[in-house]
Amino acid sequence: MKTVIFRSFLVAIASSLGSIFIALAAVSALGGSLDGIAWILCIVCPLLIAWPASAYTLWQSDRLKSAHRDLSRAHAQLAAAHRRLADKARHDEMTGMLNRESFFTALDRSQRKTDRGALLIIDADHFKSVNDRFGHLVGDEALLLIVAALRGGIRSGDVLGRIGGEEFGAFLIGASETEAARIAERMRQEVELIRFRPDGERTIPLTVSIGGTICGEGATVSELMRRADRRLYSAKNRGRNLVVFDRDMPEAA
Repeated sequence: MKTVIFRSFLVAIASSLGSIFIALAAVSALGGSLDGIAWILCIVCPLLIAWPASAYTLWQSDRLKSAHRDLSRAHAQLAAAHRRLADKARHDEMTGMLNRESFFTALDRSQRKTDRGALLIIDADHFKSVNDRFGHLVGDEALLLIVAALRGGIRSGDVLGRIGGEEFGAFLIGASETEAARIAERMRQEVELIRFRPDGERTIPLTVSIGGTICGEGATVSELMRRADRRLYSAKNRGRNLVVFDRDMPEAA
């Protein structure tokens, strides 16, 4: 407020000086001179009129600027909150991975950019027994260890998501079958190396079975899922803790 009063005072002084200059110019042009009353009017009237008027105008201007700043700040906070909500809606709450819908959306988007790559479906072996024996809280701890291991085995830039309770999907962008099989095996080994001791004594083995398929030209997401799921089913039937790929299935196209 002090700043407004000072600025409006400067405006009033400038108005008075301007009024005096104009009056002197007019009187000089007419060959006259200013008397005492004229001097008082030239000085006092601008002060009485310009000072309060400019003070009100400047005060309103400052209020508008402050309101604009508050609005800009609120808009930025709202945009940030919207981004956080959108990001939260795309990810699984417990693991932080992409959720099922977001994973398949990312898979479809990646396929549109390139028809090269591989899809893996990863399932935790005998996980129901962990929940039944130790409870779901301990089961969640085990699942988070598996998630960390899977992330440690995948490449940067690949797509990883939780597509079921203990089931995960991975899209290896641009990977050949040999490279994809090698990455899948590395992920399997990372999980197998976990030393999970829920009771502080016994080590409970954690393993995953993985079914993988190469993305052929024109293949839909549904087709890829069916093919990878068949290979996962084969891995389960062959004893679990195993990677089964296209080349391991005689009937694969």
